[in-house]
Amino acid sequence: MGAAGASFSFGLCADDFALSRGVSQGILEALDAGRLSATSVMTTRPSWRDDAARLRAFRGRADIGLHLNLTLGAPLGVMPRFAPSGRLPEIRQLLQAAGANALPEAEIRREIERQFDAFVDAFGAPPDFVDGHQHVQVFPGIRHWLFDCLEAKQLCGKIWLRNSGDRVSNILKRGIEVKKALGITWLARGFAKAAQARGFVTNSGFAGFSCFDPCRDYGLDFACYLRAPGPRHLIMCHPGYCDEELVLTDPVTLTRERELSFLLSPAFIRTLQQRGGELERISMSFQKPGESNAAHSDSRLSREPK
Repeated sequence: MGAAGASFSFGLCADDFALSRGVSQGILEALDAGRLSATSVMTTRPSWRDDAARLRAFRGRADIGLHLNLTLGAPLGVMPRFAPSGRLPEIRQLLQAAGANALPEAEIRREIERQFDAFVDAFGAPPDFVDGHQHVQVFPGIRHWLFDCLEAKQLCGKIWLRNSGDRVSNILKRGIEVKKALGITWLARGFAKAAQARGFVTNSGFAGFSCFDPCRDYGLDFACYLRAPGPRHLIMCHPGYCDEELVLTDPVTLTRERELSFLLSPAFIRTLQQRGGELERISMSFQKPGESNAAHSDSRLSREPK
């Protein structure tokens, strides 16, 4: 799939909403232009509560999800074993602890619930989906604690979860950050099956891995993400404006502006037309027969350049 004239739907999710004011502003502009079908938010960040008020305008127009964060900045509560300094561990440390079966379960369970509750408190509704910063939602152990939290909130069958893995053959066909994509796929093994057993829907097909090199042509990379789409294909992206808060917080800076520029350009629309892709909310792709299609009509991207 992907030749001119072919047609498939996919979700496009901007990660890291509320990471910084500049990141949030860029994502809001892309949502307003109809160039995203979803965004996931970091409720651990200082600006989340203020940014939530602006994001509520897109409820029902895009999927709004929780970006579970266990590796950046400060947690929402005290975690004496997991974050003794008051700062969350780096991904390398988290991987080591997970591999050694040394994650403090009780602390992480409470933090998952705090981040979920912070979403609902500020946004006024549960998230449409949950994913994770640096894909922590698929890690063994953490995934089941997340399932338990969502089940306790009575959300089984009501929200979807991001499966960050994909078929090896599809990853190889795209040829972008293959090592990273294969590594996450290995970590995510069994995630979709376990989620579905608990009553959660997942995407099927995942792309968007980047080396975050500002010298690369993001438009060419994006075209590769559309190769070999799964039946419920999802692409992650990281648009936004680079501001001082971002520079002090995260190593991914200038590439966010490159991504935003492409998404807002006519080149994005041309790429979809050439590849036969149509933007759609993942939550609409598993709509039950007989349900209203009113929201469904709003979930598709206009093919007209803005």
